[in-house]
Amino acid sequence: MLTLFHAPGTCSLASLITLNEADIEHDVHVVKFANSEQRSPEYLALNPKGRVPALKTERGVLTETPAILLYLAQIAPQAGLAPLSDPFALGELQAFNTYLASTVHVAHAHRPRGSRWADEESSIEDMKRRVPGNMTECFNLIEAGFKGPWVMGDTYTIADPYLYTLSTWLAGDGVDIANFPRVQDHFRRMNERPAVKKALAVTA
Repeated sequence: MLTLFHAPGTCSLASLITLNEADIEHDVHVVKFANSEQRSPEYLALNPKGRVPALKTERGVLTETPAILLYLAQIAPQAGLAPLSDPFALGELQAFNTYLASTVHVAHAHRPRGSRWADEESSIEDMKRRVPGNMTECFNLIEAGFKGPWVMGDTYTIADPYLYTLSTWLAGDGVDIANFPRVQDHFRRMNERPAVKKALAVTA
């Protein structure tokens, strides 16, 4: 059985939603960030990166959200969560998810985790001040290219729980989701999905 190492409020929410959407049997281990469990010797032995998500499989541990999401889509093809038989469409999907991971997530992380990039408090505060503008720029790009009703158009894919997860961070970053009507509508419809409600209920 798969085990997802998850922390509420983090990007691992996308993987948990996808496990629910694909109806894949799994366990959830909530990593307690408040207790610095992600830095414990036991967790670092599992995932030396000290972050979530981590997905324990019978073949080993997978990390990084885009990799985990695609893996889940591949082991549950009946769920139709990725265009596995269309190389170009799959490339588009991966380009979107990679942008979320490499650019949007990093833009957000400069607010809560500025110490990854700087030591001086003044530098960290400067990074925090840039976050609302940087996140707005990222989501303006997403809004402009949004196909609708889902990220890839008519078909729900692994890109949708990932976008939803990062959208949950906007308010904390000082950005009003209403500035992006398509993204806001997507967020509303995602909140109505049983898989999302089930994932959000996992708190401990």
